[in-house]
Order: sequence, then structure tokens, then C-alpha cells
Amino acid sequence: MANEQKKHSLITATTVTISTMIGTGVFTSLGFQVFDIQSVPPILALWIIGGIIATAGALTYGELTSAFPRSGGEYNFLSKLYHPIVGFLSGYVSATVAFAAPIALAGMALGTYFGGVVADKADPNFETVKMMIALGAVFVMTGIHIIKVSVSGSFQKYITSLVVMLIVALIGSAFLFGEATTLPFLGFEYDFNALLSTPFAVSLIYVSYSYSGWNGAAYITEEVENPTRNVPLALFLGTMIVMVLYVLLNFAFLYIVPVEQLKGQIDVGLLAAKGIFGESGAIVVGLLISVCLLSAISGMTFIGPRVTQTMMKDVIPNIYRKYNFLNRELPVVPILFQSAVAVFMIVTYTFEQVLVYIGFTLSLSTTATVFGIFILRTKLKHIPRSYKTFGYPITPVIFILFEIWMLTHILMDRPAESIAGLATVLSGIAVYYIAGYSRLTTNEQHFFCRTEKIDSCKFIYSYGSFLHPYGLPEDRLNNTG
Repeated sequence: MANEQKKHSLITATTVTISTMIGTGVFTSLGFQVFDIQSVPPILALWIIGGIIATAGALTYGELTSAFPRSGGEYNFLSKLYHPIVGFLSGYVSATVAFAAPIALAGMALGTYFGGVVADKADPNFETVKMMIALGAVFVMTGIHIIKVSVSGSFQKYITSLVVMLIVALIGSAFLFGEATTLPFLGFEYDFNALLSTPFAVSLIYVSYSYSGWNGAAYITEEVENPTRNVPLALFLGTMIVMVLYVLLNFAFLYIVPVEQLKGQIDVGLLAAKGIFGESGAIVVGLLISVCLLSAISGMTFIGPRVTQTMMKDVIPNIYRKYNFLNRELPVVPILFQSAVAVFMIVTYTFEQVLVYIGFTLSLSTTATVFGIFILRTKLKHIPRSYKTFGYPITPVIFILFEIWMLTHILMDRPAESIAGLATVLSGIAVYYIAGYSRLTTNEQHFFCRTEKIDSCKFIYSYGSFLHPYGLPEDRLNNTG
């Protein structure tokens, strides 16, 4: 049972939040941003605004977690706040691509960075080397996270601590030992217009993806000690630490590498390392950045399958309990499935396609979740919670307005990837009906009610009520258990 498992501490929950943020985006996206934005202030503004948005989201999720202390993230929140079908769609995206895609991106970036250390980029077989490195990293992290909860949590804590120390060292080295380039400042008029431009909004999608793990601890709520206190705190602390690191790290990149050299480059960290330490030092830093990317793969492998596991408890409770390989202490089957999807993406898609696609898709889910705080405060205000969102209602409004602005611009600028994201979400409706929740027998429903809390029982009946043409009688809902 969940309450008999070893629980993760506040430190581990915070490192999960940090590790799921620090990874692909901060080491790869600057090269795409400087194509259209070539002045320092708006570029740094991207990372500051992205941090503010992420912090607003984290503060809001803190209250939602306190009200609904269950693993599953958006799947859990949206099911309770709106309707089970909304939660199912979010969970469906999480179970299929929302974590597999970031794993694939981190793997691709790792192949570029580590591949540049161990092989010659001019070698005609370099692309194959990159792919082998990416696939190998996914296989290794999958193996680690299906061993044992204590092993999984400890590994995540230590590798994230190492990542933070390495980034601080890289930032310090840039300003202490690096030779400064001419920083591009193009004047107030250029900077102001850049802040209101479509390229800025699209770049903010890249930045938002870099911050996208700010809700990481919410996915493992049931595995954290004192979750109503520690999860909100872990979300806030992790996000603030990462925002400071991101702003300083990107300024260090701009400080060391000329903008013209950054354009279109994925391995901007490696370029900065060459500017600080030369070719030999760049090899060492390339290895260090590879550790950061490995941490990101580990973090996503750690939290993503918890959503699928929570869905299995709700959707197929009798099957979940019947088969031991499904209800083990660790979600082994969901971990293996998620890794398989990541492998497919690594083999079939380009880096930028996956980045824009998943950035748009994740924004849809998190925006709907943050908006749910208003439902919690009005229709569900009777639910007890130990934490309330700081700055409400301004905090969630900031998040929602920026997300809508970004989504609108990305839909206009990248319609193919945006439509693919929408199609992924909507395809979950078909899966929802095919799954056949309305065909749960009375015995199956009552079996579930006898073994779960009343709110979970109502959750299942709500599925049936939505799908059944006549609904479910109120007395069946009130006389469960």
C-alpha cells in the first residue's frame, strides 16, 4: 500500500522539481532565440518573465496540491475541478507524450553534447553516434528507476545536487576567467518593440519549456512526507532556485559567445565553454552539461509514470489489483511504456519539431489547471487545505494571461506543431470512450468502492454518469462503500 512505502523528504521533492526543469531547454534554446531577438535586455527578459510565470504557476499548484493531496498532477486536479473526462485527456497526454517528449529532447541534446566530446562532428557517422548516446541514456535511466523507491529517490537527489553545483561553477567561471564579447544593446525602441513581437512570444514558448518541470513534485504527492506542506514548498523553492540559475547562465552565454555564433546552435553551452577554457576545457564542460541532461532524463523518468499509475488505479482498479506486475511499489510497466515512446521520438523526429509541439501541448494543460483555482475558491471552498496561493487572484491571472498570449502566437506562427498538439489532446476523447467506463459492472464498481476512499468511488461513478444516457441514480452515489 502507498502508506507503507518509504516517503520522500522535502529535499528530494525539491530536487525532483529542479531536475525536471534544468535540462534541455536552458542549454539549447538560446540559439533559436537570437535569430530574431538580438539585444541583451529582451533576451534576459524572456528568462525573467518565464521565471515569473513558472513561479505563479507553482504558487497556484501549491494550493491545488494542498486541497487534493494525491499523485498524478494535472490528471488529479482537472478530474476534481472540472470533470473526469478533462482529467483523463490531460492524463492521456501525460501518459503518452508529455514526459516521453522531454525525455527524447534531453536525449537528443545529450547526444549532441556528449557526442561532441567523444566523436568528431565532421565524421559522417556522427548522427548515428548521437542517436546511440540518446538511446543508451534512456535505457540506463529506465533501469535505475525500476529497481527500488529508495534507490530511485536517492539517485535523483544526488545527481540534482551535482547539477546545481556544476551550473554555479560554470556561471562563476564565465565571469572570472572568460573573455567578454561585445554585448549587443540595440536601444530602448528596439527592446520595447521586441517585447511585443511574435518572435518574443514564440521564444517564450522555448523558455516556458525550459521551466516546464516547475510542477514536478505535484506528480509524486502521495510519495512525499507531509505532502500538504512539503509539496507546495518544494514547488516554490525549486522554481525560484532555477529562475536565478537560468537568468545568470544565459547572461554568461551572451557574455562569452558572440550572438552571430549562437544562431541556430543547439550546443550553446559547449560554445561558451570553449570561450572560457579553450578546446580542452570545453571537453570537461561538455561532460558536465551531459550530466545535467542525464539528470533531466532521470527526473522525467521518475515522475511521468506516476500519472499513468494513478490513472490505472482509477480506470481499471480490479485489473490493477489483480496483476502483481501492475501494482508493484514502483510503476514498472508505465516506466517501460514511457521510455518506449521516448525511444520512438528519438528515432523519428527532429529536435525543434518535438520542442515546439510539446511546449504548446503542455501549456494547454497547465493553463486549464491554474484556471481551476477559481473553481476551487468558489464552488469547492469547503475543502480544507493548509496552504493558499500567495497573491491570489493576481498570481493565477498573471500565469493565465501570459500562457494565452503565448498559445495564440505559437498557433499563428507554428500552426503545424500546434495542430498536432491539439490533435493529440483530442484523440484522447476516442480513447476515453473506447476504454468503456460506462461498461463497468455493478460488482466492479462496488469492488472499487470497498477498497478506495469515497471521493475515488464518486470519481468512477462520475465517469459512468457522463457516459450513460440516463446518468447514475443519486442513491447509488450516496450509498457507496
